[in-house]
Amino acid sequence: MLRPKIPTMPTPTGLVTPPAVIEPTSVVQHRPTSAPAPVASTRPTVQVTPGAILALVGAGTAVVLVVGAVLVSMLLAVAVTGASVAVCALVIRSLITADAKRR
Repeated sequence: MLRPKIPTMPTPTGLVTPPAVIEPTSVVQHRPTSAPAPVASTRPTVQVTPGAILALVGAGTAVVLVVGAVLVSMLLAVAVTGASVAVCALVIRSLITADAKRR
């Protein structure tokens, strides 16, 4: 019968070095001398105006409408393709059964 081979731990050969001794270190806490002064930001601030909000809402609405139209047209294409395949299958089945009845 087949028996699995269990791996054995190999014995070390040559010189074995002892593990390194880790010595504890002391923790020294330093007190800050003074708080640093805040630095003024050089980035321009973004100001949102009512016109910008209306533009964002309009753009979001346009994106939603376009994506919805694309998805609906893809669904319609799949439905039309399925219907045409079903009609073709019915016509082929009708032709085959009519040919079999004539013989």
